[in-house]
Amino acid sequence: MSAPQPVPQGPAEPDRVWFRFMRLHQRMLTQMSARIRTLGLSIPQFDLLSTLTEQEGISQSELAQRLYVTKGNVSGLVDRLVQAGLVERRAIAGDRRSYAMHLTPEGRRLAEAGIATQRDFVANTLGKLKREDLAELDRLVVLWRELARAVDAE
Repeated sequence: MSAPQPVPQGPAEPDRVWFRFMRLHQRMLTQMSARIRTLGLSIPQFDLLSTLTEQEGISQSELAQRLYVTKGNVSGLVDRLVQAGLVERRAIAGDRRSYAMHLTPEGRRLAEAGIATQRDFVANTLGKLKREDLAELDRLVVLWRELARAVDAE
């Protein structure tokens, strides 16, 4: 398969770039969702499992913060993953209201399979950019993120 050719375009307009970026995001999310579904997981389930590979033993509250979702959303997600035998809640000494989240062996296996799937997808998309193009894209995305953070701070 040959490399995609650049799409002819007029002058860059913020609205056009925004819509292109949002469509690209949706396309990538759809593609990754399909790949993760082959493992029997949804994207939110994979996000939670992969987050626990980075740091087990965190509370549901910490998990919600890391995933940028509400505590209620995490609670329901954890309930389903506990029922599926992928996550377990362990009591935290001295705290009768909170539990530490841990992966089961099957949860870790699925998380690692999902991470490998994600790495493969990234390698076959972003990984095909020239090093200098990737560096420029990274620079621009970080700049855009900072501009978005500044709007929230106003």
